[in-house]
Amino acid sequence: QVQLVESGGGLVQPGGSLRLSCAASGFTLDYYTIGWFRQAPGKEREGVSCFRSSDGSTYYADSVKGRFTISRDNAKNTVYLQMNSLKPEDTAVYYCNARGLATNNNYWGQGTQVTVSS
Repeated sequence: QVQLVESGGGLVQPGGSLRLSCAASGFTLDYYTIGWFRQAPGKEREGVSCFRSSDGSTYYADSVKGRFTISRDNAKNTVYLQMNSLKPEDTAVYYCNARGLATNNNYWGQGTQVTVSS
C-alpha cells in the first residue's frame, strides 16, 4: 500500500524548533521529488521546501530560508524537515508530497499540525 505518513508536529513557542518526518511505504523515494507544503487557515497551500532526488538539489521558500532544512534518510525511506527559529506565521498544517520523476505518480500525506504560539 502506497503511503506517506507525516509526524512531528505540535505546539512550540516562538524561537523554538521542531523536526517533521515523512515516512514513505509501498514505494522508494529514490525516484521522486519530495516536497513539504503548508496551509494556514484561510490561505492557499504553499510550497516550503523540496528535495530533488535526480540531482540532490534543494529548494526553500524565501520565508523559511536559513531556518528550515530538508534532508533524507535513504535507509529509512524518510524525509525530514528541521524547523528552527519558528515564528507564529509558520503556524499551518504541513503536508509531505512525493512526485514521480518519470511517472505521473503524485502522493500526499495526511498532514501534521504545527502551531507556534506563546
